[in-house]
Amino acid sequence: MSTWVLLRGLTREARHWGDFPALLAKALPGGRVVTADLPGNGRRHRERSPTTVEAMADFFEAQRLGLEAPVNVIAMSLGAMVAVAWAQRHPGAVQSAVLINTSLRPFSPLHHRLRPTHYPALLRLALGATPRQWEETVLRLTSRHAGTPQAALLEHWLSYRSDCPVSRANALRQLWAASRYRAPPEKPALPLLLLNSAQDQLVDPRCSAALAQAWQCPLRQHPSAGHDLPLDDGGWVIDQVIDWLSSQP
Repeated sequence: MSTWVLLRGLTREARHWGDFPALLAKALPGGRVVTADLPGNGRRHRERSPTTVEAMADFFEAQRLGLEAPVNVIAMSLGAMVAVAWAQRHPGAVQSAVLINTSLRPFSPLHHRLRPTHYPALLRLALGATPRQWEETVLRLTSRHAGTPQAALLEHWLSYRSDCPVSRANALRQLWAASRYRAPPEKPALPLLLLNSAQDQLVDPRCSAALAQAWQCPLRQHPSAGHDLPLDDGGWVIDQVIDWLSSQP
């Protein structure tokens, strides 16, 4: 039975996947889908977030999530960095990976990895914002056409934040870890699929293109989705994963 571990990004938790895990499990008969939280997020919000991506990867390897290796990983943004570090530092632990809208040093410059037009908004969040202001900003920056009515989606996100609040210190630790992570020059020794969004307002789509060229791995682009591609069109993501798997030896 294949196991798929889903890893989210900065300050996001398992519930932010919405109905994507259930849809993926339905599309992978016999497969097991597990959603995992980074330390400091979701069910682990009381834990201290590591300040390096490598430490985050080591955390998942140590926890093993109750699973036997190897696992398959679908990850986005910061979670995709963790997936790469996990595969690099623990050969054999990860069987394959799908990386969504990620950006990695040294393949892309800072102004591509985080669009400068959003620096002021992110700075305002870091300096102090109400929960509603925080979640409204995140939704505006990450989604282009969320399937759930956005007012209802925002209320869901606010309830997650109330249940499992991410501290400002942990948010800054995660941001610090993401900003410092440097990926290996050579592709980890496993099959990789890159997915990105042409209308990503947060991360320039050229980041995925640069990584695909450097590591010589396939890249598939959604024409209209935003940064949170599984939210905007989870069905498309699953179709790409299934099609890619069918082409693997």
